[in-house]
Amino acid sequence: MAPEDAKRDFLRRISEYEKVYETITEPHLSYLRIVNVGSEVYMSRINGYLSSRIAFYLMNLHLKPRSIYLSRHGESQFNVEGKIGGDSLLSPRGMQYAEALPALVRDNIGDAPLTVWTSTLRRTIQTAQFLPYPQLTWKSLDELDAGVCDGMTYAEIEQAYPEDFANRDDDKFNYRYRGGESYRDVVVRLEPVIMELERQENIFIIGHQAILRCLYAYFHYLPQADLPYIKIPLHTVIKLTPRAYGCDEERYTLPIEAVDTHRPKPKAAEPVIRPTTAREYYTTSKDETHKIPTLEAP
Repeated sequence: MAPEDAKRDFLRRISEYEKVYETITEPHLSYLRIVNVGSEVYMSRINGYLSSRIAFYLMNLHLKPRSIYLSRHGESQFNVEGKIGGDSLLSPRGMQYAEALPALVRDNIGDAPLTVWTSTLRRTIQTAQFLPYPQLTWKSLDELDAGVCDGMTYAEIEQAYPEDFANRDDDKFNYRYRGGESYRDVVVRLEPVIMELERQENIFIIGHQAILRCLYAYFHYLPQADLPYIKIPLHTVIKLTPRAYGCDEERYTLPIEAVDTHRPKPKAAEPVIRPTTAREYYTTSKDETHKIPTLEAP
């Protein structure tokens, strides 16, 4: 449609809405009125957890063009050794990635303003150290807590905790490490990050595999059953550009070798939760006791 035709059609629809619009005058009703995408916001009787979260979410949405850049930290010493979790430093190849990252970002972003977010773990902070942008550390961006399995290889976990290893393969989204977290726990933990991302402009997140899987699934509306198996390779920057009805994606991979830490979904594993998207989960209703809704199999 030509821009002028689209404008005329839009204004015509607005005029039709105006014919039936009724201003809320009842003092006992709860409502939120947003004018011109947030230039003015009116709230009346917004009480309780759910309505407060809805109000906060809507007040922070904007239509400004922006991109979100996702990258795992450079290859770490634990990656090379096949260990999970921990707070190891970068490997020599990981340091090469950190040193090459500023040129990659500069070539693809140019002079656009950018803020870098990292976790509090050393491997993400090391990866961001050469980037000439404002940086912020988030505890919420720390890697999924592997509990008693922290610092172990998958072979060691299978030998030490065979039942747990099998349970995680059966339902990776809901499985919680002993003394640690599940992907479901991480999704809940990332809610403040999601809220902040919605109100920001260009953000570059240097994080961890599980964390970036959750964020990637949110912007791409991916099912929870698929979320734990999303491939987020090392030494690659993923550019996400949210649109009105979807999200554009570009990937930039630096020619620096790194180990492959991706574990594909076991063929025998069957999904045990309904195919709710990650975005739906973040915006699912929570009652006044802050209980997280249980998503049961049909």
